[in-house]
Amino acid sequence: MDVESIENSSQLLTFFLDEELFAIDISKIREIIEFTKITTIPRTPAFMRGVINLRGSVVPVVDLREKFNMPIGENSVNTCIIILEIAIEDGITIMGIIADSVQEVIKLEGDQVDNPPKLGTRLPSDFLVGVGKHGANIIMILNVDKILSAEELSTTMQEDAA
Repeated sequence: MDVESIENSSQLLTFFLDEELFAIDISKIREIIEFTKITTIPRTPAFMRGVINLRGSVVPVVDLREKFNMPIGENSVNTCIIILEIAIEDGITIMGIIADSVQEVIKLEGDQVDNPPKLGTRLPSDFLVGVGKHGANIIMILNVDKILSAEELSTTMQEDAA
């Protein structure tokens, strides 16, 4: 996914982490569920919060605040888990990410999306598809296929299977 594909077709789900607004292409989202008990897995990176049971399937859950070096916050009534389908090497993997709150689905026009900045963000630029402008808000549009490397996910999946 790149800025051009956002400009041409994408609807984006916006959500908050801390006080910052992020978005993900809606085609990557399977569902949004209430925050539930997460079972921790020993010897996984701190951003891998653990796994949940989603209708009989074990789904890894990532804390993006931890992954992005943001302050860890308290869960609230609005905290939820966004279940994603991400492309890893030769297939699709189901994964959850924790969001402080989900906002809305938006569509941005071409003049509302810029390339990610090379400097000045706490995120590596390959984590971002672009930066959107929606009203007075700046939105970090995430490339969920790049947030976790195949190595990070395979380590988690091996731990899940053990």
